[in-house]
Amino acid sequence: MGLSSFSGYLRLQLFGYVRARRTGWVVAAAVVGALAGCRGDTPYVVPTGPMPANTVLLSQMMQELSARPGFTEAMLAQLNDGSKRGPALLTPKLIDHMRQLILGKDWQGLNRFPGWTMREINPTVRVVSRVAGGAASTKDLAAYVDLGPYALERAERVDLDVASDRPGFSTVGLTSALGDGVVRGDGADPAIAPMHAESQRLAEVLNRLALNGLDGAAVATASVDGRTATTPEAMMQSLVASGHEVVVSDARYFANFGHFHSNGQDVMMPFWVNSQILVPHTRRALLVPVSHAEYEWTVRGPKINADVAWYFGIDGKAEFRTMDELNQPWVLGRYAHTYRGADAVEVTRLTGRMMVAYAHLHQAHPELPFGGYYALGVCQDSVAAIEKKMTGKATLFPNTADDALFDDARDAEVNALIAAIPKDRTGRMPEPERIFGSLPTTELAAITIPGLTADLVSVQEAWQDGTLRRTHGREHWIVVALEIAGFVLAMGVAFWLWRRSR
Repeated sequence: MGLSSFSGYLRLQLFGYVRARRTGWVVAAAVVGALAGCRGDTPYVVPTGPMPANTVLLSQMMQELSARPGFTEAMLAQLNDGSKRGPALLTPKLIDHMRQLILGKDWQGLNRFPGWTMREINPTVRVVSRVAGGAASTKDLAAYVDLGPYALERAERVDLDVASDRPGFSTVGLTSALGDGVVRGDGADPAIAPMHAESQRLAEVLNRLALNGLDGAAVATASVDGRTATTPEAMMQSLVASGHEVVVSDARYFANFGHFHSNGQDVMMPFWVNSQILVPHTRRALLVPVSHAEYEWTVRGPKINADVAWYFGIDGKAEFRTMDELNQPWVLGRYAHTYRGADAVEVTRLTGRMMVAYAHLHQAHPELPFGGYYALGVCQDSVAAIEKKMTGKATLFPNTADDALFDDARDAEVNALIAAIPKDRTGRMPEPERIFGSLPTTELAAITIPGLTADLVSVQEAWQDGTLRRTHGREHWIVVALEIAGFVLAMGVAFWLWRRSR
């Protein structure tokens, strides 16, 4: 009970006392009212609807299938397969937590899985870090960068005037069936998958050109319309000079935790993190789905039509890659920033420098699990670092890179960029600007994850009018202290009324 609600309540009690000052009912009403007002909110029930068309919640799928022998373990094994584009921040402890929720039929908990703060997630990753990193732990850069047919130790000459000989889009290796009508993996995006052959070759060429920056690498060159380049940024300049339009976009989506489909329906599966911001008029923390961030290059012109992306992923790869699978509609998507001309060239240059820095990090720290994912940052870190260089602000959450690992003097520029962005490894309370900046839409009503829009609207209003509270902030504890004081005062008044009625 806050002070305003308590003062109103106290006036009612005194009015009642005037009307019935010798009755014991005033005492009962005072005590019951005080206790009812101070014992907290009604337990929150996680909404399960409304849902977008052709979509089910993970909890709905598991309610139907978890009783099938072996299905739960098969699903968890798929999630734990780091060779696929896996879920954000997954650790054995989180896998066990999900298993417990499913076996305990805690469907509400599953709908906000895991709902932990970054401070709670961090130790689970440290435990994994004390164990061998697994198959991806190697100094061989071929495990971390897709170079296609181009070798680091061999000078390469690529003529982009010749059509790509790469195969078209295929779901081979991208999808797998778990049985009972459940498939993991997504099909082709009809808008960009037809360009897959050109996109794949362009990604491989950009990767190889970026790694020209490694000590000892043979020099690779790529040409288009007679213009030759030896760096990714020079490649973009050559494309523009030869009549191509090049746009670089800072793209943001809700991270798809599972990429599951059940009997033809999309399975909504976010990964929820506790923001440590209180939802106004409740005692709940705002839980937000982790977002995915990447840079996307759109190239259109007389010789090349391609779409490529760049980010540091759960596969341990910081590289240019194709991203032409069809997103499930609930992940949404927006461009926080769009770059053309010299700015597009600069973003391309910075991503190339990031690639070289991550190559050095992989060689220096092959023991890191998940190919360094989390310790060296998640997808947001490198995007946020470049965003801050380009715009002066970093608006992504969470960032997890350990600054101490970015210590190679050869990568001083990248080290400084990573050091300049806020980190969330130790559980710092993120700025609301980063919470809302990470969202894949600025239209909160467009979000189709049940219950999220209402919480975000409420928090945004509190942020804008200056009444936002943290779950562990100074203002929060002041309000809690006032609520306790109000309860004690209410009990004192109730006792006084009782004594007077005697």
